[in-house]
Amino acid sequence: MSAEMFLNKMFRASASIAIILACAAAAHFATAGTDPKNVLTGEAAFASFNNVKAGVWRHISAKDLPKPGATPSSSNGARMVPRPDGATPVAPAGFKVNLYATGLRNPRIIRRAPNGDLFVAETVGSGEIKIFRGITADGKPQETSVFATGLRSPFGIAFYPPGPNPTHVYVGNTESVVRFAYKNGDLKATGEPETVISGIAGGGHSTRDVTFSQDGKKLFLAVGSRSNVDDPDTTPGEKMRANILQYTPDGKFMKVYGAGIRNPVGIAVNPVTGELWCSVNERDALGDNLVPDYVTSVKEGGFYGWPWFYIGGNQDPRHEGKHPELKDKVIVPDVLLQPHNASLQMTFYDGKMFPKEYDGDIFAAEHGSWNKSVRTGYEVVRIPLTKGKASGIYEDFLTGFVTESGDVWGRPVGVATGADGSLLVTDDGSRSIWRVATAK
Repeated sequence: MSAEMFLNKMFRASASIAIILACAAAAHFATAGTDPKNVLTGEAAFASFNNVKAGVWRHISAKDLPKPGATPSSSNGARMVPRPDGATPVAPAGFKVNLYATGLRNPRIIRRAPNGDLFVAETVGSGEIKIFRGITADGKPQETSVFATGLRSPFGIAFYPPGPNPTHVYVGNTESVVRFAYKNGDLKATGEPETVISGIAGGGHSTRDVTFSQDGKKLFLAVGSRSNVDDPDTTPGEKMRANILQYTPDGKFMKVYGAGIRNPVGIAVNPVTGELWCSVNERDALGDNLVPDYVTSVKEGGFYGWPWFYIGGNQDPRHEGKHPELKDKVIVPDVLLQPHNASLQMTFYDGKMFPKEYDGDIFAAEHGSWNKSVRTGYEVVRIPLTKGKASGIYEDFLTGFVTESGDVWGRPVGVATGADGSLLVTDDGSRSIWRVATAK
């Protein structure tokens, strides 16, 4: 089957030196804003753990990409160590970071309910959805509760209908989407889960994020690939994967909304434009600086290249000569991030605590690399938006999860804006939730 037929079938069936950013010793938020003066570009924009610093701006573009195999592929998984005494993540000047909650088992996605409660998926081990409510004077939750348990690798969490008075909480299990009856303030599920979508392919990339369009008519479901770069033309296990799928809220499949997205771990709707966005793990084994992970708006019916192409019409050499008819159809993502840094949940900042220039900006959690000779990731990045659009630059916002020797004590996964405007970050390395607030 040709790639053109493959895509049509899916959619038919689905209806070189840059200036290192100077440390601002003067006023708070000297590096804030959507037009920073010092941005690392070209080769200098690529990062390793020893030059990732809070407040540094970067811009990776498609023209900066090396050739496949320019460096060997590496296997360099994180060596996890306990959090050093007194260690906390580091934010730019003008912010402070405190430990909001600890002792969790596997905190992953975090979402704020309309009433301000924070829902956290404990994906591995407990299979629970936990709730954290409020904040004490010393920056801790006022109340915690287990909303639901016995779920199968829960990840995505979404409230339906969108708006102030939801009637259900949707949860993305690895092979299904379920929903619980819910009203504002519920600390425990009042009934058993109802299966809305079943038969989702398991194995491989197992996270399933869910979100709704602003009008509540579309349910979006992220399903990553099973493999690194297997060809769906010849690999049955890759059929209908590496896609964002569109359903009705009741679980009727409508179509493939966006295709060729290797692993769209985090999805969210831009509150300014109504566009769907995603945070993506791209493929490995082409060298240290290929292929960039990315955060991008998703064009309805768009194709993003996996597995045959990447970042536009760059053909993956492992599929040399396949589907030349698709070369000019591959969409270049909006914001290219560090290759291999494992970009996970993303959120749009909608709080009032941070300075006004942060309004509507994206924060995305970078879990950290394993396929790069020198570690990268292990941070939260900020992507400034102007009227809902990205220019391609991003900021290293929350760093410090890696020791000077390269050992790792923390791995960011989820990001959410708290009811008070602070930023909450889940960390499945230290099994904690961190809170970033403005310094007083």
